[in-house]
Amino acid sequence: MSTSTNKGFETINPTTEQTIQHYDYMTVDQALKAVDECQDAFLDWKLKPLEDRAKIIKAVGKTLVEEKDSYAKLMTQEMGKLVAHSYDEIELCAGICEYTATEGVKKLQDEVRTMENGGKGIIQQAPLGVIYGIQPWNFPLYQAIRYTIVNLMAGNGVLLKHAKNVTGSALKLKEVLEKAGLPKNLFTVLIIDHETSDKIIEHKAVRGVTLTGSSKAGEYVAQKAAKVLKKTVLELGSNDAYLVLDDADVDLAVQTSIVGRTYNNGETCVAAKRFIVVDKVYDQFKAAFVKGMEAVTYGDPMDKDSKLGPMARKDLRDKIHQQVEDSVSNGATILCGGKIPDVTGYFYPSTVLGDVKPGQPAYSEELFGPVASLIKAKDNQDAMRIANDSRFGLGGGIFSKDEEKAIQLAKDHFDTGMININSYGLAHPNMPFGGIKDSGYGREHGGFGITEFVNTKAIMLNNSK
Repeated sequence: MSTSTNKGFETINPTTEQTIQHYDYMTVDQALKAVDECQDAFLDWKLKPLEDRAKIIKAVGKTLVEEKDSYAKLMTQEMGKLVAHSYDEIELCAGICEYTATEGVKKLQDEVRTMENGGKGIIQQAPLGVIYGIQPWNFPLYQAIRYTIVNLMAGNGVLLKHAKNVTGSALKLKEVLEKAGLPKNLFTVLIIDHETSDKIIEHKAVRGVTLTGSSKAGEYVAQKAAKVLKKTVLELGSNDAYLVLDDADVDLAVQTSIVGRTYNNGETCVAAKRFIVVDKVYDQFKAAFVKGMEAVTYGDPMDKDSKLGPMARKDLRDKIHQQVEDSVSNGATILCGGKIPDVTGYFYPSTVLGDVKPGQPAYSEELFGPVASLIKAKDNQDAMRIANDSRFGLGGGIFSKDEEKAIQLAKDHFDTGMININSYGLAHPNMPFGGIKDSGYGREHGGFGITEFVNTKAIMLNNSK
């Protein structure tokens, strides 16, 4: 959590409810000056050969590993994730650095084409300029790394407005980048309010904006950027559906679903959130799933024996509890959890809601915490219908012993950007990440994010003979 004043705010440890640090907001002039300095650094950086940029990006990955103990502790203190999950996050980010500096960089190579008159065409992925990122708190390092690294590799400058409650993690990333050899001011953390953020979007040096957050936040930022004709990439919320089909390995589905719902305290955009189970295996899945979720007990996230940490902020816990209560008021039943414990820290128990139907928040909204929505489907076709009955479209999953059938179902009918088959996963450096519908647009990772903010430049040598 963070508490705000006119001049600044304090970050709060969600486990202890104690203050970590006070930060002052930058003035508008300070923020605009930081953008100008980033632009100046970009003008030098864009001329660096790809090989030189790649060396620094690789060094960033190595430096993250060197700093993993202090970084993991800081992330857990600021937002409450299990410290083991903090280490996972650092490992993923180091992998993104390695992939971007090797495989990803291939996307930036010049391409030569023969023109119809015998001339030559050169296609360059040229650096675009300064890219502004607005990022959330749930993965303090990863959310920033995934757009920062590819844009630095592409030759761009990078600005970061991070969520207030993980400001320390943002500043730590700046230290890591510069320790790895990144030129000063090329990556800048902006500690600013929303009004100043709007001015950053309008700044002439800012050439693109990327945001990870709620659909409402994405709509706002997209409109602000569109007014000044700047491209956006948006990774927004979701209520990912995981389908348990009639031929599923139910034990595998249960164990995978528990991890998918509670990993990172359930505060994950691609968490498994709606569990759509066909009638044939519903009772079997329900009994085992509820029992497994009850066993996910909360505790100090620094304790290796804890299975669930606190929600990141008190207001977030209050919100998800209200969504649970509103769902129950509209017919849902609490199968386990569902009550705020009387303890220090913003803890919320692992919860399963049954009898979930349209008209309930558990059916149509994003529940950003360890609360699972259990939905019964008549058959496989009905399960797919329910899965797609959503304004969101980020991720999802299918459990079936017939992998080819599941793959075809994912290809032909699952209306999302990412689908896991008989598994659950967060992100992979070599695979695209992103969604559709109210979950946003654009892609990150897999060589796709590296060309989101470039100038695809055509240079033509016509044969006039």
